[in-house]
Amino acid sequence: MTHWASRWHEMSGAAKFRLYTWATLQGTLVSMILVVAITARSPWPTAAIVVAGAAAIAAVEARPELGASTSPAIRRWLLPAATVTLAAVWLAAAVVARTATGDKVVAQARVVGILTVLLAVFAVLSFLRGRWWILLGLAVATGLAFGFTARAALGIGAGILAGGLVAIGTALLTVWGLRIVDELERTKVVEAELRVAQERLRFARDLHDVVGRGFSAIAVKSELATALSRAGKSDRAAAEMDEVRTLAVESMGQMRELVRGYRGIDLLGEVGGARSLLSAAGCRMLIEGDPAAVPGRFHEVAAWVVREGTTNIVEHSAATVATLTLGAAGMSLRNDNPHTPVGERSGLRGLAERLATVGATLETTATDTEFLLEIHWGEQ
Repeated sequence: MTHWASRWHEMSGAAKFRLYTWATLQGTLVSMILVVAITARSPWPTAAIVVAGAAAIAAVEARPELGASTSPAIRRWLLPAATVTLAAVWLAAAVVARTATGDKVVAQARVVGILTVLLAVFAVLSFLRGRWWILLGLAVATGLAFGFTARAALGIGAGILAGGLVAIGTALLTVWGLRIVDELERTKVVEAELRVAQERLRFARDLHDVVGRGFSAIAVKSELATALSRAGKSDRAAAEMDEVRTLAVESMGQMRELVRGYRGIDLLGEVGGARSLLSAAGCRMLIEGDPAAVPGRFHEVAAWVVREGTTNIVEHSAATVATLTLGAAGMSLRNDNPHTPVGERSGLRGLAERLATVGATLETTATDTEFLLEIHWGEQ
């Protein structure tokens, strides 16, 4: 019992629904067949009903949408065999009804024939093309085979038609429900994969923003230290290398925080760090406006703009002057002497995605002499 309970808990919601549907359909068929067979109270109709019921159960099992675990190799012959069996039982019942002399035997043959047709409609006909026309033909044929008067034939045919409509509707709605559940399960899987992909993109973007600036600063200060060393200014070169070591340690710490999921970033700290980095790269940074003027909910993303914009200036320009403007409506970062087309700046794409999450927009303007990064905060 524990084994089956464990297996049930391990199954997905779609698999549980499919198993429940299969058990309900097959259980209903078995129950109906047993009830009719027991009430028949005669060997030959009981045997015929059991054979027809077994064929219907096999036909349902042969359907990929409804079967539990039947292999494709078995399905290939199971459905034709079940169809032939149902047709043979119906034909035998029709022959008995037409040749028998006792009313009781005729009534038993009629019950067997009508039940067999309904089982065939549910298990086989429901999944065929042109099912409605075939149902009409079966209703007429069954009425003529088991109705000895026009009124009886019409009544039997109408009953088969009504019962067949219910059977086909039940089968089709069952399959439709299973397909919806399967589609929802696939949607959940795709959604989970998309979330993983988005998280990977977010992590890659954050890693680029955090580590990119640190590496850019390390590269600039290393070049400066090399130049100072060659010029014989060993004290200044040593000081620059000390700063390189400090930057490396800070970058490692920032990376650890990023991996742990913490992305603390401060606008004032980024402005000060940007000015220091650009100064080391030979670029003077001018500040217009006040960081306090930036709306509070945009402070973090503004700090990311400063960080990414500064990294781009170092990596993609030979700037001598950069101007950072901060205000209540937006911010901008302008620099001279750009040398890389804006389309190649993958960091800006990540920055645009980050801005979009808070309702802000990014615009870039590039000329041969100037590059402008402009941010609008949007509705506040």
